[in-house]
Amino acid sequence: MTASTDHPMSGLWQPTQLQAMYYGPSSVKEHLLSHLPSDSSKVFIITGSSLATKTSLISQVESLLGSKHHAGTFANIGQHAPIAQLDEAVESVLKDNSIDTLISIGGGSPIDSAKVISHRSHEKQGRYLYHITIPTTLSAAECTLIGGYTNEKGTKVSIAHPRLIPQAILYDSSFAKETPQKLWLSTGIRALDHAVELMYYPTASEAPTKQLCLTAISQLFEYLPKCKKEPENEDYITKLQLASFTSLFGLGLNLKGPLGLSHTLGYALGSPYKIPHGMTSCLTLPSVVRLKADNPEAAEQLARILPFLDQQRSGHDQKDAIRVGDAIDELLKTLGLDATLKDFNVKEDQIAKISKMATNSEQGELFDKVVSLIRSKL
Repeated sequence: MTASTDHPMSGLWQPTQLQAMYYGPSSVKEHLLSHLPSDSSKVFIITGSSLATKTSLISQVESLLGSKHHAGTFANIGQHAPIAQLDEAVESVLKDNSIDTLISIGGGSPIDSAKVISHRSHEKQGRYLYHITIPTTLSAAECTLIGGYTNEKGTKVSIAHPRLIPQAILYDSSFAKETPQKLWLSTGIRALDHAVELMYYPTASEAPTKQLCLTAISQLFEYLPKCKKEPENEDYITKLQLASFTSLFGLGLNLKGPLGLSHTLGYALGSPYKIPHGMTSCLTLPSVVRLKADNPEAAEQLARILPFLDQQRSGHDQKDAIRVGDAIDELLKTLGLDATLKDFNVKEDQIAKISKMATNSEQGELFDKVVSLIRSKL
């Protein structure tokens, strides 16, 4: 993987297999059928129980597909995609050889689950499945080649392959309106986490990656508070869906390991402590930004964010990077998303374990800084 450098400016960007991204009200109704891979395609829907039982969204898609295309629905994917539920879904899909397409509906867990099912299909049957996704949160899982799930030990496991990126994304504001507000807003902070950490990610290209991330950051800061005040405003919803897409799509195939410390801390906190990934970003991102300000190269990139928050740079990168972390803290307060680890029953005696998982070490400068960071969030 080619690293991106700023002095001199050089790098590489590689596009994904994404073929189409639709957005706006009625995107599903207007574009879903036309984007099936063939007129005879058989489709299996992957989703969670809340959407299936508390909304009419899944039945709407099933009706749209009709008996001609709809081969089945698995509606029991839980938070962080537990392996037991995922194995059930895999079995349901692979026993029907006519299925060539998956439609994931929901947040990161159904989307990641569909990727893992496609991966298992390739392992067992020699073919990846076509994947159309209808996201209902702002987590941006639809933009990556990674599929994550939780194993029997409660640990997050990831697989990655360029063929796991969905071929089509349908951002439909009428679907997103059904998402509970706290989940919607907190996954918006997850999207912010992507955009901020890509600014200092070693293989993130200047164009389009970092330039798109700066736009995403600006849009998220503007429209998350507006959407909190007017949650039914479909223009605000669509603006945020596009900001979420922009926060991560620009990385393309330039992925080389976790995005950054806020993400690795999120993995260490998410599955083991059953904390939603949106909330892990709320807990970790501002402190990680201030920690990264000690690194001159990271600080230089973080300082670029300030003008996109309508703030002037001072010319002192470290101080400006710290101001970015402080601005994220203020955004969290505005959204009512400021939280502590005690809110999720994380105890003092678990700090070392979490720090080890996040840093892959048991001592050293970074380990010590992460210990202090976690302790400050208790």
